[in-house]
Amino acid sequence: MERIKVSISDKQRAVRVPSGIRMLARRACHAVLAAEGMDGLYEVSISFIDNRQIRSLNRQYRNKDAETDVLSFPLGESGVYDVNPETGAKSLGDIVLSLEKAAVQAKTYEHSFKREVAYLIVHSMLHLLGYEHEKGGLQALRMREKEEEVLGNLGLSRTESFTIHEG
Repeated sequence: MERIKVSISDKQRAVRVPSGIRMLARRACHAVLAAEGMDGLYEVSISFIDNRQIRSLNRQYRNKDAETDVLSFPLGESGVYDVNPETGAKSLGDIVLSLEKAAVQAKTYEHSFKREVAYLIVHSMLHLLGYEHEKGGLQALRMREKEEEVLGNLGLSRTESFTIHEG
């Protein structure tokens, strides 16, 4: 039985969506719910956009006039979520990810584009479930540990290198 329905839309033309990214996004969402021990049916929406679009959303919703990598729009609070009357699934919210920014960050951090996209989706899913890191401290540490646990479960741990060096 499917634990989460992930709707993915590509609303950008800056970066070609590589083969397997949509499946990886679904696996990342499933892995977060499994790590959190969440049972039941859930749904989430993921939109791939470009830097211009995410800058506009960041300005509109966070009052920050800058590009960012991912934005999370939770539909629940304190574990209470709207329920889709057609499916009975709890609606976690929306993830908006700049593939353009993800591609740059993958090069900066010297890991694969797939790891960067998976990291951003895991990070955003945790936000949808109530995790926060903005104030730093223990909350940020717990969130970071959970991110690495989930990425490890996906075979994308930080200790492994996924870059291909030319030359």
